[in-house]
Amino acid sequence: MMKRSEFVQDRNLVRDKAVGALIGLAVGDSFGDAARMQANRESYGFITDFNAGATWSTDDTEFALLTAKTLIKAKGNLTTEQVVEAWFEDVVVQDEFKRGGASEVAAANNLRKGLRPPQSGKFNTFHLSDGSAMRIPPVGIVCAADPARAVAMAQIDASISHSEDGVWGAQAVAAAVSVAMADGSWEEIFEAALSPIPADSWLFYSMRKAFDIVDAAEGNILDCWMSLHDEIKASTWATTSEAIPAAFGCLRLRHDDFRSALVLAGNFARDADTIGAVAGAILGAKYGLSSIPHHWVQKVRHPSGTCLQFTKGLDIVQIGEQLADLIR
Repeated sequence: MMKRSEFVQDRNLVRDKAVGALIGLAVGDSFGDAARMQANRESYGFITDFNAGATWSTDDTEFALLTAKTLIKAKGNLTTEQVVEAWFEDVVVQDEFKRGGASEVAAANNLRKGLRPPQSGKFNTFHLSDGSAMRIPPVGIVCAADPARAVAMAQIDASISHSEDGVWGAQAVAAAVSVAMADGSWEEIFEAALSPIPADSWLFYSMRKAFDIVDAAEGNILDCWMSLHDEIKASTWATTSEAIPAAFGCLRLRHDDFRSALVLAGNFARDADTIGAVAGAILGAKYGLSSIPHHWVQKVRHPSGTCLQFTKGLDIVQIGEQLADLIR
């Protein structure tokens, strides 16, 4: 992994990777959501590209843009108070969240009741969901080459809506993005993801199980694809201990280039939009915007505002560039 002082010198590289991570998240979100649609499964079984029509964003991209907006306003130094303020400005004000995660809805309700982090995350039936991990990549972007800072900041953001595995999953993703931004090796990326997770947790067990399955198959997709699904499956598919190990398991299987790795992750099924979004953010941080097919970038560049209304029509490339400006 590059040292931060070295990494920040190449501003073109910083910008390419920051925008790549944010666009990569949006690509994975939209691609994964499309891949699991019954119409696509009936027509293709396994998709390799976007259809000709318009794409859409889900809560994965849109809550990530909320995190990005909060970071930009905070000039990269996140506090609990700033996170709460951002949620009151852009989340609590909405009466409904189309395609919104249950963890975020419950957190908004807790905030309305006067609860604040960490109670707003702890007193939440859905505190083990993957809703925090999907929105956290902007933290890893601004903490490029500093995974310890990414872990600390991820806890601040995640605690408004999550606890335990829900926080540790966010920390794992933020740390992985941080190391990928600084061109860390894939082993360094995987090690960074495991580092903040308690060894006795459900998430750690599932992460190790996913890696062991892939390694035992020597990376042969045909030999481990079904067992990777079966062994980490939870009773609810938007659970951190399933979706995040699935994303990292897919990355361990295929990570040589953005497109083939993203296609694999996006076709995982179950919570494929989050699996794709997490994998896409890490791949985009590692390989940069220049590695992502141009027509994919154009497809997802302007979100639909499906869940969070303020995101409709925003320019994700421009927001990624603003995050890059925070990396000094």
